[in-house]
Amino acid sequence: MRTLPLLGLILVLTSVFGIYYRSKNGVIRKKRRLHISQAEFAGSYGSRATILIFSTTFCTQCRAAKSLISEVIKNQDDISYVEVDAESNLELVRRVGIRSTPTTLFLDRAGFEIARATGAPKRDQLIKVISAL
Repeated sequence: MRTLPLLGLILVLTSVFGIYYRSKNGVIRKKRRLHISQAEFAGSYGSRATILIFSTTFCTQCRAAKSLISEVIKNQDDISYVEVDAESNLELVRRVGIRSTPTTLFLDRAGFEIARATGAPKRDQLIKVISAL
């Protein structure tokens, strides 16, 4: 009978953590002004902005995020979109503080980070950030 309250407590704690995690996953937040050079991600800056997505091979959310971002920016030639393999670029991943994939970084035309989304970004927030760039 002592295990029943313990199981109830564990259930409540995991539920609270799950709700917190879902509320933060995919939300685009403003970040510090970290500079990322073109040589680091083997791409080029867009004339208006650059979107970097850090992903891994076996990440299912990464495929959904890549598809969403590609669809949203397909007619915007002034935005550069670069997919970065996190496993192959560990030095850059550590330097910019990538802790999970997918992580999407939004850079201004000079390569300074404006915002980032951890997890698959939400469509409405993605459109809002891109229009604000």
